Amino acid sequence: MVSLAPFVLKRPWLTKMLTPAANWYANAAGYRQLGLRYDDLLEEESEAMQIALSRLSAKEAYERVYRIRRSVQCSTIHKLLPKDQWTKPEEDVPYLRNILAQVQDELAEKDALDSMTVIKKH
Repeated sequence: MVSLAPFVLKRPWLTKMLTPAANWYANAAGYRQLGLRYDDLLEEESEAMQIALSRLSAKEAYERVYRIRRSVQCSTIHKLLPKDQWTKPEEDVPYLRNILAQVQDELAEKDALDSMTVIKKH
């Protein structure tokens, strides 16, 4: 997956120009109104994600499960949280993506080493 984020972040004028659009998009997505953070939306079914989730601190893992259960309850009753309980943009920081990237790198390295062939020279 190719990301334009490093390109944008290196240019302050571009960051300043795109920040309002990014904030609008995050608010329009609706997950903050359910009390979720962006990393709560990542797909859990992969091996890398399962390992990353197991590496979360006990407190962060509990908070994640609480946010997800609360959002499911809101979805079930077709209501949003009260506005004071919405996730604020400054609270919506990555807590899992860095761990996930590290796990993916470790698994890629493991696969590369497992598939290595040794050729003996005579």
